[in-house]
Amino acid sequence: MRNFHYRMIAAVFFLMVMSAVASGFAADKPADMGGWERGGKYDKLYVPSERDSFKGIVEGFKDVTPFPGMSPGVAVLVKDGDGDIVTVHLGPRWFVDPDATGIHKGDRVKVKGAWVTINHEDVVMASKISRGDFFEYKVRLTKDGTPFWTLDPQQLAKERVQSR
Repeated sequence: MRNFHYRMIAAVFFLMVMSAVASGFAADKPADMGGWERGGKYDKLYVPSERDSFKGIVEGFKDVTPFPGMSPGVAVLVKDGDGDIVTVHLGPRWFVDPDATGIHKGDRVKVKGAWVTINHEDVVMASKISRGDFFEYKVRLTKDGTPFWTLDPQQLAKERVQSR
């Protein structure tokens, strides 16, 4: 019973945080997505049927600009089981705040996403990152790869609630 109680507290806390975060993200979405729009050059690289997953340890975050002229984005660096550092793209900086992701250096995580090559570097465009049984940070719809930053506020809130 005690374990169930902690799970419920964790789930409620997660939903409250994600609802607040989703509200903030939706309010900050720019009219020009800076190259991160649905159907753009970058987005077309993500092929949902080619999703893969791997486990590793978070080494930190870095800013990324996938293509010239794009607005800056955020990536998490994950050391995989072979000791290689994998750059995992999360999304545009105006949508992803590293401090609000719940992901921290040293966390053991499972990354799901699509491997792509950008500027001669193999990277993962994330769909979600999970840690343990209770934490999941999603940035794309599983069924078709739609980026969360392109969803309207109601769709985003619905996805954040359903991910738990």
